[in-house]
Amino acid sequence: MKLRIKDLREDNDLTQKEIAKVLMCDQSLYSKYERGEREIPLSLLIKLADCYGTRSKHKITAVLKICISRRLLFCYKKIG
Repeated sequence: MKLRIKDLREDNDLTQKEIAKVLMCDQSLYSKYERGEREIPLSLLIKLADCYGTRSKHKITAVLKICISRRLLFCYKKIG
């Protein structure tokens, strides 16, 4: 599932470098998160939600619920 973190960043007129600094990661790693090449950790998604404010927090919370339910389903299928 592709997260729309790039859209959130661009809507807030921020650069990858600025967001990477907030998340305390390298810009190239953050770029991979945006492109879906690396899975963004839950802890960083929470930091992003805080960074973007209340409105975006609701969007990210909805995405998190989907991610968690899909991961649980994946784990269940893998075990069963």
